[in-house]
Amino acid sequence: MKIAFIIGTRPEIIKMAPIIDLAQKWQIEHVLIHTGQHYDHEMSQKFFLDLEIEKPHYNIGVGSNSHGKQTAQMIEEIEKVLTHEKPDIVLVQGDTNAVLAGAVAASKLNISVGHVEAGLRSFDRTMPEETNRKIADSCSTMYFVPTEESAINLALEAVDPHEIFVTGNTVVDACLRHLKIAEQKSKLLSDLDVDGDILTLTMHRAENVDDPERLKNILDALVELQDITVVFPVHPRTRKTLENFGYLNKLENTPHIKLTKPIGYLDFLLLLSRSKFVMTDSGGLQEEAITLNIPCITLRYNTERPETVSAGGNILVGSDKDRIIETIQRISGDEELYKKMQDAKNPYGNGNSSENILKEVLKHENEGKFNISSPDNIMKVLNRSLVMIHDDLTVNEFETINPFSRIQLVFQDETILFPHPELSLENKLVLLNKF
Repeated sequence: MKIAFIIGTRPEIIKMAPIIDLAQKWQIEHVLIHTGQHYDHEMSQKFFLDLEIEKPHYNIGVGSNSHGKQTAQMIEEIEKVLTHEKPDIVLVQGDTNAVLAGAVAASKLNISVGHVEAGLRSFDRTMPEETNRKIADSCSTMYFVPTEESAINLALEAVDPHEIFVTGNTVVDACLRHLKIAEQKSKLLSDLDVDGDILTLTMHRAENVDDPERLKNILDALVELQDITVVFPVHPRTRKTLENFGYLNKLENTPHIKLTKPIGYLDFLLLLSRSKFVMTDSGGLQEEAITLNIPCITLRYNTERPETVSAGGNILVGSDKDRIIETIQRISGDEELYKKMQDAKNPYGNGNSSENILKEVLKHENEGKFNISSPDNIMKVLNRSLVMIHDDLTVNEFETINPFSRIQLVFQDETILFPHPELSLENKLVLLNKF
């Protein structure tokens, strides 16, 4: 068996690193394809050294361009590599243009696609990531979802539950693995020379940094938060916007705000682990914060990581100045509330997601499920019905007794449940597919 890993950005490298590392340890044949979407040495190539994983076998070097041109170039080049390498399965991670391109290229070649971190939905069509993740899911044959909520999203979109695997999120594996490396290598904290509590800020989304009113509200809130040191690693695009809107000088002259150049991943991870709060509009950082027990304040009005909110470790504040200030001050002044956010249960697992994923991939390979061919019953009518199950049966037992039926979703009162094989169906309503 051969796995092709496709990565293109810093978050993908970070979250794929534990899987790549484990594939090496298990001596699974693999090829690593880097699209070069993050083409700066500090933002990508250096990662492979810092994170102690092998360098890519292929680097397409697509660089920066419009979404259409960038994606088209990646599809073309990835197709060439996959045609040459002939992997059994392609693994993509997340919701970038590299994920979209890798999934489409593999699908067109009838190569199985495993989507790591599948099923996330923000339900905001203005986000390019939402388009990417939905198209990638439509091309996939294996769905490695971080939580049951993500699994239900896919089941509601008619994905076969037998192809959905609740594995947890590799962000936990990555944080635990990489923080150990960071503690040995990073000297950032001594270089920053920060006294007292730290609020780490990241902000890069267009809806925040390109909107003068929203940006002003957020920055005005930060200026008023004088009881905490704000460490703000400024993305190059964000710095340019701050300068264009006339905010850069004001921030540089605010004593409790420290603007820095973009920080390397290991340095940032150590900074995050030592922070009292993180404030961000990033999706992945919401996951890292709850993994490291850091209360997260999210500068968005929606999130594809709702589990972090329902778990109690994350609060959405949008760009409302008063709400930002009130939220930070309220949590800072309430030790019990802060501790509750800090101790929020991590919905993304305990750090064995990479092992769960590779075990499912190996099982699929052993069962001969990588071969994609046209089904014999392609025109057969699929009948769907709602059925109340009164017998004490699990999902697996019911489908064994009824081999031409498959349970899509389970309903218990007003709650939707994902049909795990061992889930009891007694006195539950099920959405049933009959072939």
